[in-house]
Amino acid sequence: MILRSAEPGDETSIAELHVLAWQVTYRGMIPDAYLDGLSVPKRSDIWRRLIVEFEPPVHGAFVALDGSRLVGFVHFCPTRDLDAPRDVGEITAIYVHPDHWGEGIGRRLMHRAVESLDEAGFSTATLWVLDVNARARKFYEQTGWMTDGTTKEDQRGSFTLHEVRYATGLHAQ
Repeated sequence: MILRSAEPGDETSIAELHVLAWQVTYRGMIPDAYLDGLSVPKRSDIWRRLIVEFEPPVHGAFVALDGSRLVGFVHFCPTRDLDAPRDVGEITAIYVHPDHWGEGIGRRLMHRAVESLDEAGFSTATLWVLDVNARARKFYEQTGWMTDGTTKEDQRGSFTLHEVRYATGLHAQ
């Protein structure tokens, strides 16, 4: 397994995994029509724009490769939360191909992203997760993250996502 920074040319593979992971992970939590309507080309465009804006170690993504196949990714940046101090970083997405769940890839990706945020000087890292996503919540808690009591609602057309925020301290001072 190789772990490296995401780079131009990775956007389609990241988008394919992003869409697949949503469709598998959130089936039963999010309406099927929404999941079935997710678009790899639209996600590819988003990832193409993100990749050229990366500013390591403050903002970036890491990918996990099994040979030449992308099997996981994590994206991080300064917090997007308006209520958070400027020294907070955020993990905005972390996904592993379902065929590779339980192999430690998510832990390696999380560790590398947190390490990067720490290197950038952030004191804390946060992430948001669906309140009903028990698998992800267990993973975060096993890797040292804790809920901080903050919740939000994300309106997606005909339905609402209910999310909870997790946080972990970093070594930066």
